[in-house]
Amino acid sequence: MRTVGNRLGTKAPSRLTPPPKVRDDHYGRPEHKAWAKAVIKRAGGCCQDCGATGKRLFADHIVELKDGGAKYDVDNGKALCGSCHVSKGYRARAAR
Repeated sequence: MRTVGNRLGTKAPSRLTPPPKVRDDHYGRPEHKAWAKAVIKRAGGCCQDCGATGKRLFADHIVELKDGGAKYDVDNGKALCGSCHVSKGYRARAAR
């Protein structure tokens, strides 16, 4: 059987890689850092979704800022481990 070969060719890697992620200025502000610290402290060192302990925790907005969530309201935050944080982000983007 005869093969046709590569009809698609190859693209330069620079055309395939997405642009680097740029952090919003909000996340570097002292107000956000204080909010995140309060959310994680309230959680007592465990992920509020899966209950994992001993892992790095991320303060996550329950209602994301893009969806109108309050920036510095501790009630709009929960502490999540890395896995739960990524999963929640995927679900929120898919819902949008």
